[in-house]
Amino acid sequence: MNLHQCVIDFAGKEPDRLAVTGPADALTYGVLDERAGVLAWRLRALGVGRGDRVVIWAEKSPDVVAAMQAVLRLGAAYVPADGTNPAARVAGVVRDCSARVVLSTATLLPQLHDHLPEDFLLQDLAEDLDGAPEQINEFVEPDSLAYILYTSGSTGTPKGVSISHRNAWAFVDWAVRVLEPTPADRFANHAPLTFDLSVLDLYAAFAVGASVHLIPAELAYAPTQLVDFLHQSQISIWYSVPSALTLMMRDGGLLERTAPPRLRAVLFAGEPFAIDQVRRLADWTSARLLNLYGPTETNVCSFHEVAPADLSRDRPLPIGGTASGARLWAQRPDGMVAGPGEEGELLVEGPTVMLGYWGRGRHDGPYATGDIVRVLPENRFEYVGRRDHMVKVRGHRVELGDVEAALAAHPDVSEAVVVVAGTGMDARLTAFVLPGGDGQPGLLDLKRHLARRLPRYMLVEDVHVVTELPRTRNGKVDRAALAATARQPVTSRPL
Repeated sequence: MNLHQCVIDFAGKEPDRLAVTGPADALTYGVLDERAGVLAWRLRALGVGRGDRVVIWAEKSPDVVAAMQAVLRLGAAYVPADGTNPAARVAGVVRDCSARVVLSTATLLPQLHDHLPEDFLLQDLAEDLDGAPEQINEFVEPDSLAYILYTSGSTGTPKGVSISHRNAWAFVDWAVRVLEPTPADRFANHAPLTFDLSVLDLYAAFAVGASVHLIPAELAYAPTQLVDFLHQSQISIWYSVPSALTLMMRDGGLLERTAPPRLRAVLFAGEPFAIDQVRRLADWTSARLLNLYGPTETNVCSFHEVAPADLSRDRPLPIGGTASGARLWAQRPDGMVAGPGEEGELLVEGPTVMLGYWGRGRHDGPYATGDIVRVLPENRFEYVGRRDHMVKVRGHRVELGDVEAALAAHPDVSEAVVVVAGTGMDARLTAFVLPGGDGQPGLLDLKRHLARRLPRYMLVEDVHVVTELPRTRNGKVDRAALAATARQPVTSRPL
């Protein structure tokens, strides 16, 4: 099955069934199919064809979902870019993936004029057009590229994770079998469309003719509004990062209200979920609670469904056992496979593992996640930590080197190191910078500098200008010492 076929099929059978809602729009399967068809014709007229890439730069909306479907119908691949991303970063993605067209909004498109050639094709995705003369639905091989998700890169340049229809559908098919959704289900879409969590929200819903309800970006961490959304939209399947659920419980009054009667599954992924918060959630609802795990490069490759025995743990939930047809094992530092009770780096192979990073050759063999896990009985796993400096902030993957590279591009910075202070929803990025040039970098100036280069979730919250950076005995920056300093009260932080 290809990712766009479900909408076409259900539009033919049940055109009046609700498919997707957004802040100001609600589309039935019939209308979603029609909008996708019209846009597919428009893109074909612009020269988009099989194998091309189309960047979609906009806040998530039903029109964006229609645009994704339109691109897929041409045998092309879509590349989502969050509407809050700076134009310079979007242009970098456009150049990196050699996009044929950028689809965006009338307010955003002019911002690209200074970053792309004058003759580059820019198109307003909401432009009104007459209906398409006939349906477009190119035959697509399962291993054809479906979409590219750009993630934070250690060199300061985002990396494009290339996912095929087969990769995505292996995960969607597994999710449908585990969750057993029906057309009556209502999926919440909390994650940005640039985040792999959204794949389940959209395509598991479309696979069975259910509806998906888009949460606007401005409400993503607004606790009271999220709780209201859960109730008013009568959500039956919720999927988000744990920090969003924690915020809803702590500041949104989630637990003070009766659990919605239609809520039957709560899924979370992207970061560890504190066990005391899981207990509170389990006391509040009888819905299934599922902990999903997997980097963007593999999508969800393991999962654990919360059982009563888990609630007496003093450690975060296990990431569980295999999902989506994946094969998992932990490799010790000596290269041997880790056994029960041992730790090692988690390796993944199977149908959901990416085609590769765009422009860097095809990926072959198992994917090394960089995550250290402890092996549990029955080939299940418990997350221990990261092998490198890639971190999660509110569920978003952040390569610290990406932020450091952006800081170092400031003319008044000679060197920068970024660490994470706090955990869970309280995690924040803290920068330590050595001055360079003739000036002294200020917090507001550095934040403005970063805002022109990085997504909002990658902006640092604290900056310390230092005269030197602590070093380990081998001369490397002592990140542990900086992290300890960042965790101290503000009055005692200066180095």
